[in-house]
Amino acid sequence: MRSTSSTIRTRRVTQTAAAVLAGTLALALAGCGGDDDKGKEGQGGGPSESGSSLQLPKLDGQTLEVAAVWTGPEQENFTKVLTEFEKRTGAKVDFVPTGNNTSTFLGTKIQGGKPPDVAFLPQVGVLHQFADKGWLKPLGTEAQAQSSKNFSTGWQELGAYKGKQYGVYVKAANKSLVWYNTAAFEAAGITDAPKTWKDFLSTAQTLSDAGSPAVSIGGADGWTLTDWFENVYFSQAGPEKYDQLAQHKIKWTDPSVKAALTTLAQLWGKDDLIAGGRSGALQTEFPKSVTQTFSGDSPAAMVYEGDFVTANINADTKAKVGTDAKVFPFPAVGAQAPVVSGGDVAVALKDGKGPQALMTFLASTDAAEIWAAQGGFISPNKEMDQGTYKDAVTRDIAKALLAAGDDFRFDMSDQAPAAFGGTAGIGEWKDLQDFLKNPSDVAGAQSKLESDAAKAYKAG
Repeated sequence: MRSTSSTIRTRRVTQTAAAVLAGTLALALAGCGGDDDKGKEGQGGGPSESGSSLQLPKLDGQTLEVAAVWTGPEQENFTKVLTEFEKRTGAKVDFVPTGNNTSTFLGTKIQGGKPPDVAFLPQVGVLHQFADKGWLKPLGTEAQAQSSKNFSTGWQELGAYKGKQYGVYVKAANKSLVWYNTAAFEAAGITDAPKTWKDFLSTAQTLSDAGSPAVSIGGADGWTLTDWFENVYFSQAGPEKYDQLAQHKIKWTDPSVKAALTTLAQLWGKDDLIAGGRSGALQTEFPKSVTQTFSGDSPAAMVYEGDFVTANINADTKAKVGTDAKVFPFPAVGAQAPVVSGGDVAVALKDGKGPQALMTFLASTDAAEIWAAQGGFISPNKEMDQGTYKDAVTRDIAKALLAAGDDFRFDMSDQAPAAFGGTAGIGEWKDLQDFLKNPSDVAGAQSKLESDAAKAYKAG
């Protein structure tokens, strides 16, 4: 197993952080609308070159390549950031989607001698693997200065490895949110968002009895299922167990994993509570899980996933965030509601002025504010203007993330070797898809998860 750093990989989520999240969401949903509160979107979508103090070099004639997992609305929103970089430097920037197997895609490119200039890694475990192989370039002076100024110690440490700063977590995610269709809740007579897992199951049953598919699950994308597991596990087992399992210091055959899978089976084992049943869920990709909650003749009532859900709501439905689409914290399974964070870390894979200039720009408040104005994005950049967020719901989710400071737990599967926690069709992604297909086989799921984890962690 790879060496790990407790300061990097075991950020704490406290009762205070969970309370801050619940409180800010409650305030946001008490009176926010969809179109009336778009920050600075109507003022050009972020800062202009003339109003910025950020100094970037002239890169006329250079072409840079950036690779990331995003497609659809997320890719379009990020392209606005790249367009501004092109205006300021004269460079041309090409975006290349990696597909879900980011580490495999990039590894093949690097070994073939044609890496992109900059890439976004969805897993901190992949950053460690790539750094060990010597594939990453440390941040230059200007990029490091932006990182130090704009990000807390915890987020900087996540982008570092063995004493060197390689990455900047310019895009974060709060992965402890449940989005709901307000019309479906009103039709079922539900006035209060569920706060506990027991309440959540009861709410789902009430919605189903009223004629709405209760929960939309994007099971065709295995990563969504790892997020479900992590929230249940963290709330039920607690932070110490979470850290131990994340580092494979306890096995997936541990009783705490059995308890979490048994809890998940209370939902996953009931076809009448899942849009399309288990079979339908396994054929539903993440974007569709969102659109079928907020559009169509018989929309689902709830969909679990992170703040980035707003990008799909805004682009692919007519629903308005804060009016038609609202959000509540993932329900508490144990004593406290979970707060799990994720993120995408920008890294340079080539030397040179161009890649470092782009890293500097991505670490700046300018880039964060342009991106925030598009929606479907939150940033751990503590110096950016919070008023640039597209809607009040997203703004308050971002404020809650910042209020937690360094008190957060990072996505467990993203800490694992990519062969276990970050690759479609194998490892945890596949094992949890199999469990969704057959939620009665808890022991079998545990055995397969442990077998796959042991191999991946041993290989590093």
